[in-house]
Amino acid sequence: MLEDLKSKLVSTAKKAESCGLCKHKSGNFSVMDRGSGLVVITPSGISRDDLTQEHMFVADISGEIVEKGVESTPTKEIHMHLQAYRCRGDVTAVIHTHSPFATAFAAKERAIKPVVSDAAVYGYTTLVVPYSKPGSAELAASLAAPLQQADVCLLAHHGVLVVGDGLEQTLLKAIYVEDVARIYLFTLQFGGEPSCIC
Repeated sequence: MLEDLKSKLVSTAKKAESCGLCKHKSGNFSVMDRGSGLVVITPSGISRDDLTQEHMFVADISGEIVEKGVESTPTKEIHMHLQAYRCRGDVTAVIHTHSPFATAFAAKERAIKPVVSDAAVYGYTTLVVPYSKPGSAELAASLAAPLQQADVCLLAHHGVLVVGDGLEQTLLKAIYVEDVARIYLFTLQFGGEPSCIC
């Protein structure tokens, strides 16, 4: 079921790790087939070196598992992913990373200032979502309002959530969020607050 999307999801998850957006078994990824209303989502606890299509789960928008992956359980962040799809009809991919520079800003509960034009890729805006326990219903619920305003949410003391239309575009947004966070942090080393381009 949805084998092409499973293959693309595996590839995206591996690319995200190779780009330094997540390490070990952190982070999770999903893609939605708007035609069927089904979501393909990565499992919990499987190294991306070992990740295959057979590990992928398929769920409906309510969270009911339609097809199980082998040797695994779905990511505990499944409710966060499904919330994004429910909130935004234009979203077909969700990427959650623990990329170090962007997550540093999340740990400080501080938005990433768009100090370079690359921030245009993700719409310039990052919004901080107050801390809730990872995998909790509270965390999923807390995303409803921010996702109406931005494609990037910094999950306080946790990581980064990026939404978009298609896996390739959404991964690109996640890459640029990390790049802009790194550049912004470097500018702060010079002292003072840099200007914003928007």
